[in-house]
Amino acid sequence: MSKITVDDLLGRSFAQGGRLVLGEAELGDDFFNLSSGFAGELMQKFVNYDQRLAIVVNDVSIYSASFQDLAREHRDHPHIRFFSREAEAQAFLASA
Repeated sequence: MSKITVDDLLGRSFAQGGRLVLGEAELGDDFFNLSSGFAGELMQKFVNYDQRLAIVVNDVSIYSASFQDLAREHRDHPHIRFFSREAEAQAFLASA
């Protein structure tokens, strides 16, 4: 299986009207390893293209302190937010 790319995810978002929910399993290890640059590239493209992204992470505390900070900083972001439940993520996307 090939790795998912930022462009793949952006394409999915455009196909769904500018809104996308992603779970931990879909994102893979590179997303949670901030030094890989994957998370930064993904988030920057979603902001640049005015897409909304809801990321569902059951427990951010199992990841690095820097990842926890990232999730906390996006608590009120207009385009990208982290949630612990998919229902909350869907509500965020529906509110646009």
